[in-house]
Amino acid sequence: MLIAGTTEGAFVLAEDGRADRILNAPNVREVTHAAGRLWAGTGDGLFASDDGGATWTGPQLDGREVWAVREAADGTLYAGTQPAALFRSDDRGATWQENEAFAALPEATRWCVPLDPPLPGRARALAIDPADPNRIWVGVEVGGVARTADGGASWTVDLPGHNPDLHMMFAHPADPGTVFCSTGYGRFDHIAEEIEGNAGVFRTDDYGDTWEYAWKGITPRYSRPMCIDQREPHSLTVASAPTAFSDHSDPDGALAALFRSDDHGRSWRSLCDEAHSPSAANFHGLTVDPDHVGGVIVGTDTGEVWRVGDDAQWTLLGSGLPKVWALAPVTR
Repeated sequence: MLIAGTTEGAFVLAEDGRADRILNAPNVREVTHAAGRLWAGTGDGLFASDDGGATWTGPQLDGREVWAVREAADGTLYAGTQPAALFRSDDRGATWQENEAFAALPEATRWCVPLDPPLPGRARALAIDPADPNRIWVGVEVGGVARTADGGASWTVDLPGHNPDLHMMFAHPADPGTVFCSTGYGRFDHIAEEIEGNAGVFRTDDYGDTWEYAWKGITPRYSRPMCIDQREPHSLTVASAPTAFSDHSDPDGALAALFRSDDHGRSWRSLCDEAHSPSAANFHGLTVDPDHVGGVIVGTDTGEVWRVGDDAQWTLLGSGLPKVWALAPVTR
């Protein structure tokens, strides 16, 4: 069974493809398991479920759009929001406290999404070192990577490849210090030229001290959804499209693609079949398939959900949903 976060709430997708709405909230951009609970980050705050999505409590973090929820190895919960802020909970989400040192970063005065008019920046990506709960990386759109090695008491802000447009981040489950991020063309006051190096996947192997461009030769370059398998070979899967605004309604479709790497982003192969090379629908929701090593489950802007195997075999799991932002497997 799957939970799909969409523009019009969260839906449970049964094995027969039937979809039933279980949470009525706008723009559910995060659905994840943490601290023994199911979480939904929405445009109206944060909701929690203790019964696999049958019932929900919340919202918490009222007035915030919640983009990411992650659990550290010591059980501490973190939530990233728009406007860009980081919140912490030490009681399984019963209460939340804002990280004041993150909010006080001088760089934060520039954080924004450079639309017309500009939107507040988003702390939309969170990664936590599996071996050290005090090492945290926060990806800000548009603002860069804020990192801490002391549990959030102090922070350093970096721009991987001079790129501040952070989308998703994941720490490698077996290699300490290795973190991946997906990026776009947004800059503090403009949109960058659509050339190699200005968008794509970056990797650090030294906790963020230095970053390497790991998307060489890959098109389309604008990368956003990302997931990493906790099982060997720890496959990293990334979806990409030509621009931030690529959509199924474009004259040629979204021209989106799906790539997988089994060697830390040094090489990539397409997971797209003939019907999705490129894909007319754009990919937004993306999660690891719990039943198949190397496989993923993807959601589209046309309201479809697909299982994609390691052999690039695509199986339709559901359709007729609103635009799918997030996906998570769940057992009730």
